[in-house]
Amino acid sequence: MSAVMNTVKPPRKRSHRGDELTAWVFVFPVVAGILLFNVYPIVFSLYISFTRWNLITPPTWVGLGNYVHLFTADPTFFLTLRNTLIYAFCTVFIGIFLALSLALLLNMKIAGQSLFRAIIFVPVIVPTAAAALTWAWLYDASSAGIINAGLKFFGVAPIPWLTNTHVALWAVIIEALWAQLGFNSVIFLAGLQNIPEEYYEAAELDGANAWQKFVHITLPGISPVTFFILVTSLIAAIQVFDIPWVMTTGGPANATQMIVIYLYLNAFRLQRMGIATAMGYIVFMTILVVTFINFRLQKHWVFYEETT
Repeated sequence: MSAVMNTVKPPRKRSHRGDELTAWVFVFPVVAGILLFNVYPIVFSLYISFTRWNLITPPTWVGLGNYVHLFTADPTFFLTLRNTLIYAFCTVFIGIFLALSLALLLNMKIAGQSLFRAIIFVPVIVPTAAAALTWAWLYDASSAGIINAGLKFFGVAPIPWLTNTHVALWAVIIEALWAQLGFNSVIFLAGLQNIPEEYYEAAELDGANAWQKFVHITLPGISPVTFFILVTSLIAAIQVFDIPWVMTTGGPANATQMIVIYLYLNAFRLQRMGIATAMGYIVFMTILVVTFINFRLQKHWVFYEETT
C-alpha cells in the first residue's frame, strides 16, 4: 500500500505567473484603448490649454495666459457665457415645469391616453438637426413662415424671430423646450406611476385636498426623478451646440452664440487651439461645480423611499 502511495504524484500547482500573463493578454487591448483614446487626449488638451498653438507651428508655452485673456480681454467670451446661462436657466427650470405639468395630464385616466403619450414623445425621435431646420422654417420672417402667417391673420406684424438680437435667443429657447419636453415628460410620468396609490387614499381619508396631496405626496415622491432631470438637463444645456448652430449659427451679432459654439469657432476657424481648450476646461469646471452643488443640496429636498 505504501509503495502504491509513493508512486502517486501530487497534483501540480498551476503557475500564478501564467494566469496573470493570460489575464494581461486579454486586458491589455482595453487598457491600451483607454490610455490612447481617453487619458492621452485629456492630458494633451490640458497641456495645450497652457500654450499658444495654431495646429501648424509647435505649441508655445504661455502658462495661464489663455485663461487670463478670456476673463480680461475677450468680451465675446462673456457674451457667450451670458447666453449659455440664460439658455440653461430657461430650458431647465421652465422645461421641468412644463414637463411635470404635461406628465400630470398624461397620468389622468382619459380616452386616447396612449395616443397622446406617443404624440408627446415624437420630438424625442426626430433628429435634432431636422427639428431645428423645421423650426427655422416656422420662424421664417416672410410669408412662408407659419408662425408669422398666423400672426398676420390676427393683424400682428411679422416678427423677425431669428434675425432680431432681442428675440433670437428666446426663439432658440422655445425650440429647445419643445425638443426636450417629450423625454422629460415620460420620465416624470414613470415617477408619478411609481408612487403607491395607498398614499393618496390615506391622504383622502385624512381630508387632504388636491393641492395638499400634490405638495406632500406627489412632489416628494417624484423628487429623485426631478433631481435626475435637473442634473442631466443642466449638463446638456451648458454644452448645447446643435440647436443654436443649425438655427442661427450663433447670430445675429452673437445673440445666440453659446460657449461651445465659440469654442468651436476658436479651434477650427481661428485656429486658436490654446484658447479653445482653455474654454473647454472652463466648461468642464462649470459642469463639475454645478453638479457638485446639486449633489450637495439634494439631501435637503430629495426623498428616497427606504426599502427593507
